[in-house]
Amino acid sequence: MNSGRMKTLDQKIARIRTDPGCNDFILADAKDADMAYGISAPGKSPEYYSQEGKFRSLAEYRDIIRSVIRQAKVDIVLMSASTNEILTIEERLFDDSPITPAARANDTTDIHVVTGNRYSQQPAKPFRTATIDHIQCGKYECALNERQLGANLGLYSVTFNNDVDLDLVTLEAFKEFRIEAEKKGFRYFLEVFNPNLPNAVPIEKLGQFINDRIVRDLAGVTKAGRPLFLKVVYQGPKFMEQLASYDPDLIPGILGGSSGTTFDAFKMLEDAKKYGAHVALYGRKINNSEHQLAFISFLRLIADGEIPALEAVHAYHAVLQKLGIRPYRPLEEDLQITNPSVSYGGNSGFVPVAADIGTSAKSPEGVDFSKMTAKEKIEWNLNKWDRIL
Repeated sequence: MNSGRMKTLDQKIARIRTDPGCNDFILADAKDADMAYGISAPGKSPEYYSQEGKFRSLAEYRDIIRSVIRQAKVDIVLMSASTNEILTIEERLFDDSPITPAARANDTTDIHVVTGNRYSQQPAKPFRTATIDHIQCGKYECALNERQLGANLGLYSVTFNNDVDLDLVTLEAFKEFRIEAEKKGFRYFLEVFNPNLPNAVPIEKLGQFINDRIVRDLAGVTKAGRPLFLKVVYQGPKFMEQLASYDPDLIPGILGGSSGTTFDAFKMLEDAKKYGAHVALYGRKINNSEHQLAFISFLRLIADGEIPALEAVHAYHAVLQKLGIRPYRPLEEDLQITNPSVSYGGNSGFVPVAADIGTSAKSPEGVDFSKMTAKEKIEWNLNKWDRIL
């Protein structure tokens, strides 16, 4: 059973609910890309970047997930139901791990991103490949004592397009899922995508539209059926603060979107936490990085307030150099904010958000970064990386 050990997720959720202003931050690695993409889901094979179309195999992708589990820096690993069956149910990799396994519980049509598709440009429609039973025990119907064999946490996503007929169908499917989850003791977190239709909501009203939909749609849901936390597009300080302060039972988190620069990923996490987020779920940003375990380690340091995002980019490049890995971009380019796409199928409904470039001067360890040269800062972080290794 994977429930024998207290997971960091459960510990942090308990503390956040008691004190929403606490420093706890939940990191999730979204390794469920095979529920959205086709052959390209595992990402490009590092040895073949010069040859278009050469990708990792699914077996290689799962080996990376095994490495992430061993590293134990994230709190959640999100997988497809099929990967969850292998790693959680068959290999029992989460039994003695502080990490909580999770599986994508639905796959709406806007994340059916296969070659030549037009699905992601059409109004999202609800769909579920996996059943709760398949996630919990790997088969159609679980016995009561089998429900803890697999993952008992799922990601459920909704996309609202400001159309009464479309959105009611989405809400009905969500209601059906909630009722089934409550009956089977299945926990979930709720992902709310921006509309995938262009001009569904005026750009200046999008952040408020999403927040209003979340709190309105959960107002009639009692604690037994509520999500563990939320996963939304980071729309900027105003809307994150608004959501975080509205209801202490709604723990807000952000989704990562496409890769962008390293500073895109690091700074988004830092800013979102500053304005009230307690969760970040990164998929493509981690999977497309030069060295996933190093990238995750710096996400962890930023999430825990141990290093500012700007310095983390410098330190990450220094680690890549130490490991003999050529970065995808020169440091100067990797320090830029590019506002990458947050949707699977493109840039629809994305609100460009300017980063808050201010950084804290001191780390929780008492190191005063303001009195250090760039070389000293990098050296300090390299020494920290040595301790991590």
